[in-house]
Amino acid sequence: MVFSSIIIDMSRLDDIVSLSKRRGFIFPGSDVYGGMAGTWDYGPLGVMLKRKLMSEWWQYFVEERDDMYGIDAAIIMNPRTWVASGHTTTFSDPLVECGDCHGRFRADKLGKTADGHDLSAKVTKTELNKAKVKCPTCGKSNWGEVKQFNMMFKTSVGAVEDATALAYLRPETAQGIFTNYKNVVDTIYPDLPFGLAQQGKAFRNEISPRDFIFRSREFEQMEIEYFVSPDEWEESFEHWLKACHEFLEKRIGLPSDCIHELDVPAEDRAHYSKRTIDIEFDYPIGREELMGLAYRTDFDLGNIQRESGKSMEYRRKDSGATFIPHVIEPSFGVERLFMAVLSSAYDEDEVGGEKRIVMRLPEHLAPYRFCVSPLLKNKPELVKKAQKVYQDLKAKYHNVTWDDSGNIGKRYRKQDEIGTPKCIVIDFDTLEDDTVTVRDRDTTKQKRIKIADL
Repeated sequence: MVFSSIIIDMSRLDDIVSLSKRRGFIFPGSDVYGGMAGTWDYGPLGVMLKRKLMSEWWQYFVEERDDMYGIDAAIIMNPRTWVASGHTTTFSDPLVECGDCHGRFRADKLGKTADGHDLSAKVTKTELNKAKVKCPTCGKSNWGEVKQFNMMFKTSVGAVEDATALAYLRPETAQGIFTNYKNVVDTIYPDLPFGLAQQGKAFRNEISPRDFIFRSREFEQMEIEYFVSPDEWEESFEHWLKACHEFLEKRIGLPSDCIHELDVPAEDRAHYSKRTIDIEFDYPIGREELMGLAYRTDFDLGNIQRESGKSMEYRRKDSGATFIPHVIEPSFGVERLFMAVLSSAYDEDEVGGEKRIVMRLPEHLAPYRFCVSPLLKNKPELVKKAQKVYQDLKAKYHNVTWDDSGNIGKRYRKQDEIGTPKCIVIDFDTLEDDTVTVRDRDTTKQKRIKIADL
């Protein structure tokens, strides 16, 4: 497995996790109390990178198109939502318990069978024990019955905790779009085809959260539900598949040789899907799903119509024909996109005989575009000039940082690790000719530039 000819192994993930905490990208959730599995907190640099990724997505898929509208639905919804969508009966993973240490795991993620095949989603106790699949905790092979575990977080609404107060934290943002479809049609009057987009939190009680931020219990989604005529879904599906590739490769800058398509077979598709293509990425943990593109037919709107008794039909303005639209769904996980960006940007090389860690983030995604420094922080004339350059750049570009800690070499190493593309140094020559040294992150080359030309 490679990223741009760089060999990958699991130690790379450890390096990325270490860098993320050391430089303020991502911290373990509730770290001061020993953490909480499946939760992560974003530090100052992580927030900036995350917001840029989400902003790029919104700009590309919503603001630059004429057929897209945004919504922001509530996280806690009427529980009938999840009955109609099928989540109360089908949104589950296979759970199995080790008979020796009593650890609980996702049965289909425990490894391979004796003949080398991946375990299926319908794996049984007999299959696990016959294949001598070992417990990740104690190493024994003594498995109990495989049971289906619903992953929705339950909560209660109101002052009394009883059956009538039962609610759920949403496991996906999609249903908030579907429940608002009719509201949008009746207020905006969009022409078909059109799409609704949403970014927001989702929650899943994962049995085994793992692999850094790849599989967690609280995460953010960026989802689109694109409503089309039933006879136009295939053309629309191909359009969105192309658009997703363009976004990942051209707007985000992920290497194309690390992006792959998996046409998901019927037995592995979600209950609502008639066709799904997973776009996978070569992460340090292996080739895994980055995002999904699904054809959901009229499954969701049809179920809402049956459950609510309210029509979800769309009436064409040209012909007057009425029908329930079908849906194409491009679904992105923010954390998985974030992890793909970190994975492809992380690099190690050698400069001046010393090992260097560098995050080769695209300039428009880097938390800081420039770092401004005085050559020496104990020279007031250099500091004053550097502060003027810093303030002017910050007024124009906003994401500019100041650094006067340690010597200039240490500053360069720090900025390399957080992905800052350019370092600008004000020295004594600056006071004479108004030029500064600009140092490039990727090449480490330096050149003199007039302040007016920055």
